[in-house]
Amino acid sequence: MSAAAPAQEPRPNEAEGVRELLAAAVEALGGETRAGQVQMAEGVARAMESGQHLLVQAGTGTGKSLGYLVPALLHRERVVVATATLALQHQLVERDLPALTDAVADLLPQTPTYAVLKGRSNYACLHRVREGVPDDQGTLVDLPTGSIGAEVVALREWIEEEAEAGGTGEKDRAPRHTDRVWRQVSVSHRECLGAAKCPYATECFAERAKEKAARSHLVVTNHSLLAIDAIEGIPMIPEYDAVVIDEAHELVARVTQAATDELSPADVERAARRGQRHVEEHEADDLADAADALRNAIDGAAPGRVDQLPVELTDALALVRDAARALVSALPKDTDDAGATQARGWTQDIFATAERMAAGSERDVLWVSERDERRGGNQLCVAPLEVAGPMREKLLAEKTVVFTSATLKLGGDFDRVATSFGLELSSRGESWQGIDVGSPFDYGQQAILYLAKHLPQPGRDGMAQATLDEIVALVDALEGRTLGLFSSRRAAEAAAEEVRRRLPHLTTLAQGEAQLPELARQFTEDPHTCLFGTLSLWQGLDVPGETCQQVIIDRIPFPRPDDPLLSARQRAVERSGGNGFMAVAATHAALLLAQGSGRLIRTSTDRGVVSVLDPRLATARYADFLRASLPPMWTTTDPALVRQALARLATT
Repeated sequence: MSAAAPAQEPRPNEAEGVRELLAAAVEALGGETRAGQVQMAEGVARAMESGQHLLVQAGTGTGKSLGYLVPALLHRERVVVATATLALQHQLVERDLPALTDAVADLLPQTPTYAVLKGRSNYACLHRVREGVPDDQGTLVDLPTGSIGAEVVALREWIEEEAEAGGTGEKDRAPRHTDRVWRQVSVSHRECLGAAKCPYATECFAERAKEKAARSHLVVTNHSLLAIDAIEGIPMIPEYDAVVIDEAHELVARVTQAATDELSPADVERAARRGQRHVEEHEADDLADAADALRNAIDGAAPGRVDQLPVELTDALALVRDAARALVSALPKDTDDAGATQARGWTQDIFATAERMAAGSERDVLWVSERDERRGGNQLCVAPLEVAGPMREKLLAEKTVVFTSATLKLGGDFDRVATSFGLELSSRGESWQGIDVGSPFDYGQQAILYLAKHLPQPGRDGMAQATLDEIVALVDALEGRTLGLFSSRRAAEAAAEEVRRRLPHLTTLAQGEAQLPELARQFTEDPHTCLFGTLSLWQGLDVPGETCQQVIIDRIPFPRPDDPLLSARQRAVERSGGNGFMAVAATHAALLLAQGSGRLIRTSTDRGVVSVLDPRLATARYADFLRASLPPMWTTTDPALVRQALARLATT
């Protein structure tokens, strides 16, 4: 690894303490010692002690949560754990940490403490629940009408019960609801009155969560909140020394998402209406006029990336920026009026976004995003061209960071992922280490990688009949038990329709026919079932056992050529003399291929086949790089051999 530096060996007592605590935790939790888990725990302890950044690839089944939680509990100062998904956050806070702290409490000088911390909009707002929600004019109204009103009533009752019982008031613990309903009982950080002004501050769920985090040694949060705190400089997390970033393969996308802003004429109009009743002059009217100018400019611009701001769009953004600035100045600053405070927050957001877009910075990518009229029509979006620089300057320079995932080595090394995080040798001597602690699974014995070399290359005109025939043959040989990962909803639906028509005795499910949890439940309960879907199935779906003995991937998941952000990143690499395709498109595809293939083997007893129906994975110049990013499965291009293997699996 070009950027990695050798790590110092841990001091004997330090390594011994990690091993002792880990062994006690594993025994108490009924697990078994894994060499990779021990190696990881010692590496994390070493990194936290030395301040050296660390990348740890830990395959499925390693037990990586304990591999970083144990050294985090031993570390002298506060540690933050950031995850990408709510599922892992729940697993840590509701299962792993309670069991771990009970198991090792007697071995630590102090009782371990931990807390979960999320963005403010993830907590119910008692002021909004008790005082009402501002309408489009900023007037507080009690309830929406119709079925939404009934759902809000039910949610309010639960929130009051949470407040009385000292509960967390978290969105993810609430009764079933839609995002639209949740917005009736929550606020963003800009809409919040603040603890000093809110009459319900002492009961506030978000404030209580912050206070608990400030008293805790370990804080569990998410990638987005970490990015807002560390990179955007908005204090959200109590001071900490080290951070463990789990699901780190998602980090760049999540940080990018957190730094992406959107601006639509409908948003500008709404801000103007909300500010109208709180100002006496024409400032709100001016913002409404600016919204009209923005709509005309967006309607006149072609969808897609905007490399050079046209005059109409430049002028419209300047109008929105200046009108929003004037309205912010006119709105009352120190007030207990929730409507005015929230109108000010909305308008500040509009101003900041319009100012960013109007600046036309080379560090940003601007594009026109197509939306139907029901969602307010087309809008402008802006995102950072890259996040490595801000991460290096704002996070890596200040904290010790441990990155971990089952997928960090792409093309056989850590360099591409490390570079995307902002890790590199610098004049200040910054260094990092990467370790691969392996997997307890024997991929060579448990899994086959089938490369359908004989099939036609994927085209733009839909799936070829030969590819559909191959899918039917593979599913038929296994009698179901197949997870199909497709590049588009249209491809998934076409494959599902073909399998249903030709194999009617099997159950074939397609994404979109029900909510994903329901589809996953049906897929798990009946082995003679196939589940076909798109991107949300490529990561996070955990279906061990005979339910899933084949993963079909229809084509290499390169990003769309017209993706405004990734195409801009690819072009930037090429301008600096690099290979944009390999740095962006191939890296993106390798990451998704590794994640998709990882759906197959989830336990040491799983067996199965990953069938890739894109011949380029066997023949293209970049194929070696992509295959080197996958688990070390036994590989073949022989369709007859694979069908025989699937048929044997079907009878066991």
